Amino acid sequence: MRPIAFLAVLCLPLYGLASQSPDNPESKVDAVFSRWTRVTPGCAVGVGRGGSPVLQKAYGMADLEHDVPNVPDTIFEAGSVSKQFTAAAVLLLTQERKLSLDDQARKYLPELPEYATPLTVRQMLQHTSGLRDWGEIAAIAGWPRTSRAHTHAHVLDIVGRQKALNFPSGTQWSYSNTGYNLAAVLVSRVSGKSFAEFSQERIFGPLGMTRTSWRDDYTRIVKGRAIAYSSAADGFRTNMPFENVHGNGGLLTTVGDLLKWNENFVTPKVGDAAFVKIQQEPGRLNDGQPHEYALGLTVRPYKGVPEVSHSGATAGYRAHLTRFPEQHLSVAVLCNVSTGTATQYAQTVAELYLGDAIKAMTAPPAQRPARSATTFTPETKDLAAYAGRYYSEEAEVVYEIALDGAAIVMKRRPDMTFPLRPVARDEFSGPGGTIKFLRSPSGEVNEISFRGSRVFDLRFQRQ
Repeated sequence: MRPIAFLAVLCLPLYGLASQSPDNPESKVDAVFSRWTRVTPGCAVGVGRGGSPVLQKAYGMADLEHDVPNVPDTIFEAGSVSKQFTAAAVLLLTQERKLSLDDQARKYLPELPEYATPLTVRQMLQHTSGLRDWGEIAAIAGWPRTSRAHTHAHVLDIVGRQKALNFPSGTQWSYSNTGYNLAAVLVSRVSGKSFAEFSQERIFGPLGMTRTSWRDDYTRIVKGRAIAYSSAADGFRTNMPFENVHGNGGLLTTVGDLLKWNENFVTPKVGDAAFVKIQQEPGRLNDGQPHEYALGLTVRPYKGVPEVSHSGATAGYRAHLTRFPEQHLSVAVLCNVSTGTATQYAQTVAELYLGDAIKAMTAPPAQRPARSATTFTPETKDLAAYAGRYYSEEAEVVYEIALDGAAIVMKRRPDMTFPLRPVARDEFSGPGGTIKFLRSPSGEVNEISFRGSRVFDLRFQRQ
């Protein structure tokens, strides 16, 4: 058995920042993270109030193989919480008049195809560019994120093959990592420095974020980094992001460093008042319709209280960083397990500190629409019309559609077979999205249109 002193390290606050009196919020935080112990991965949490850290705690283990506990200074990967730092790097260059947010992206990224609707740097950062998510394209091709060591060269290659956008730029909002990977490339090209070097010199260094860096080389040794895990039937399995793409994610950091960053929005050391104002302004579509996404930040109230936040997930890491400007309150949660509900944890901890500021929700919870019944029950002779090989030049992959008794399946290299469930005439649900068979004027099936959550109308030609 481990000594009692070891167990205490996992639960005690850092340097006495939290009082254990039952009358203050700090004493209730342990219950939020109670499922994470010395035999599980876990999380770290940090709270800043009035510009000072008031709580930094850690739970569970950073490395299950070597019995290393999480501590408040443990380094985690922050997933898409990283995007606000990429947007900030771009904004710093705009302040130096080295670029404009409304410049066409192809000015700096000539690898982008010449789409009918030009897209801007701002649209890339606000997810209104229409750019397909490169990671979903890679998954369609059989190489989902973290299954191979993707680099920014892969991103540029995939993006350069896309013949269409998801929608004309500026007309819709659709989350896409692509814009942020391209933004990291853009910063490097405009500044003449690597994105990691620029970030260190202009953001991390000035803010004293001494334990923060980019995962631009996944083989680099990072002292104090937690290993990421996914839950399994018999315990846990390692689930690390083996890729070098960053800017969309890939920020290695601690809860303490994230609190320092959040405080920059109150007392800027990086940028100025105009800088932080621009980064927090929600965007608008071409028709003037507003949306909640600013530059790497989501701006919307939480239970009636104004909030600026972002969540993150990469491989087995989970993260959430939030700030409540009117209460000058920040909460950072970083987890090294896929079942660590970082957003829920951060909101629960925030409520402990917000107290009476939280307003009761008056609207009833939204009801999910009932799932419509299948309206297409094909016969075997109908299914035979779909059988064949289909190739996507944009994803560089062949899908083979084959009969399987009274159903059809989709086969993909190297040895994957997926059932297709009928949804409507010529439309089936498949792996990661919907497959719609398209017909020629004569009625013959000659194409597939794939639609996923971040890729719309990706075409496959029948061979």
